[in-house]
Amino acid sequence: MPTRTARTAWNGTLEAGSGQVELTSSGVATFDVSFPKRAAEEAGGTTSPEELIAAAHSSCYAMQLSALIAEAGGTPQSLDITADVSLGPDTVGFKLTGIKLTVRAEVDCLDADGFAEVAQAAKETCPVSKALTGVDITLDAALD
Repeated sequence: MPTRTARTAWNGTLEAGSGQVELTSSGVATFDVSFPKRAAEEAGGTTSPEELIAAAHSSCYAMQLSALIAEAGGTPQSLDITADVSLGPDTVGFKLTGIKLTVRAEVDCLDADGFAEVAQAAKETCPVSKALTGVDITLDAALD
């Protein structure tokens, strides 16, 4: 299996500095990062580790859920997954305080109970969920 790479160049102190994170493997984008904007309610045109984790988690979960729906005999027509990643204080610095996965789906050949079962299984078996076992991950999954 491949290894994917991202690179960050940072200049200055935590409070006054800033940087850019580059999606090196794909080359599709470079994003500005800044701690003051990371800790603010409004991102102001910059990304953060939490947003990048949310992107990784929602896309990984979507792939795992689509696979498990098919294994259960269903056909996913559309999956809309949002991952909300929260940052909060820790005894030293900060930590991820929680991740909320919200799923709305159109699925053929699975009832609500069957969908709930595969949605939970996808949460437990998605590789990003496995990597984030130290964070409380909640799931709100429903069929449209």
